Amino acid sequence: MRDLSKFKGCLIGGAVGDALGYAVEFLPASTIFQKYGKSGITNYELHNGIAEISDDTQMTLFTATGLLIGTTRGMTRGIMGNYVSYIAYSYTDWYRTQMEKYPLPEEYHYSWLVNVPEMFSRRAPGNTCLSALAQGEAGTLDSPLNNSKGCGGIMRVAPIGLYFSDKRYEPEKIDIIGAKAAALTHGHELGYIPAAMLVHIILRIAENGDTIFEAVSDAIRVIPSVFPKAKHMDELLTLVKKAIALSSENADDLDAIRQLGEGWVAEETLAIAIYCALKYSDDFVNGVAAAVNHDGDSDSTGAVTGNILGTALGFEAIPQKYLDKLELKDVILEIAEDLHHDC
Repeated sequence: MRDLSKFKGCLIGGAVGDALGYAVEFLPASTIFQKYGKSGITNYELHNGIAEISDDTQMTLFTATGLLIGTTRGMTRGIMGNYVSYIAYSYTDWYRTQMEKYPLPEEYHYSWLVNVPEMFSRRAPGNTCLSALAQGEAGTLDSPLNNSKGCGGIMRVAPIGLYFSDKRYEPEKIDIIGAKAAALTHGHELGYIPAAMLVHIILRIAENGDTIFEAVSDAIRVIPSVFPKAKHMDELLTLVKKAIALSSENADDLDAIRQLGEGWVAEETLAIAIYCALKYSDDFVNGVAAAVNHDGDSDSTGAVTGNILGTALGFEAIPQKYLDKLELKDVILEIAEDLHHDC
C-alpha cells in the first residue's frame, strides 16, 4: 500500500536539499565553510523571509503534473498518449514561465502550475533545458537533441518512481519512462541512464519498502539489462560502486565527494546523492548537509539526496525548521498528495 509520508517526504525532501544548496551552488567549498562555519550551510539563507527553490524543484513539480495530466486524459477521454509526451507538454509550460511574465495569456495550458506566480521566478535555469525546449521538439533515446549529460535530466524525475509505485507496470518499463523524460532535453547516455537509475531507487523504496542500500543494489543489478547496448554503462556503475564503498568508510565527506566529482553531470549527481544517502541513511539533516557542502552543483546534489532520504525516512523525518520558510511548501505538498491519491 502506498505511503503518503514517503510521497511528501520525497518531494519536500528534494525541495529542502534544493533550497539549502541553491544559496551556495556556485561557491567553492572553502568559501562555504568560511562563510557558514565548520559545518557549512545547515540552515536556510532567506530572501525576503523565504528559502528559495531553484529550477530543480520547479521542473520536478512540472514532471509530476505531466504524469497527472496523462492519467486525467485517459480517464476523462478513454484514450491517452504515452506519459512522456505529457511530461514534455508540461515542460513546455515550465519553459514559458522562464521566458514570459505572469500571467500568461488566457489560452490552453497543460499544467495548472502556470497559475502560480512564484513559478515565474528564474532560478538559474539550466541552459541545456532552455535550449532544448526552445527547439519546439522533444528529444528521444533514439533521436537525441544534443550530447549533454548535464544533471538537468536527473534532478527532476523523482516523481516518476513515486507515481508508479502501485505495480501497474514492470519496474523496467518505469525505468525507461525516467530515461525518456530526461532524454527530452539531455541526449547523452550518461544524461538519461542515471535518471533511470534514480527512478528505480525511488520506486523500490516507495513500492517495496527497500532500504536505500537494497534499492541501490537492485538498480545496479537491473539497469544494465534495461540498456543492454549502452556504451557508458561500466563508467556509470564504477562510479556508483565507488560511492557505495566510500559511504562505508570513515572518510571526510568533502574528501569523499571530491573523489566522485562535483555533480554538474548526471552520473556525478547520482553518485554523490547515493554516497550521502547511504552514509546518513537514518539522518536526513546530516545527509542533506553533506550533499550541499562541496565545490559543485550543490542544489542538484542536495535535491536528489533529499528525494532519496525523504522517500526512505518519510515526511516526519524532515525537521520543522526546513518546512517553515520553504518556498511553495503548500504547492509541493498538494502535488505529493495528488500523486499519491492519483486522479
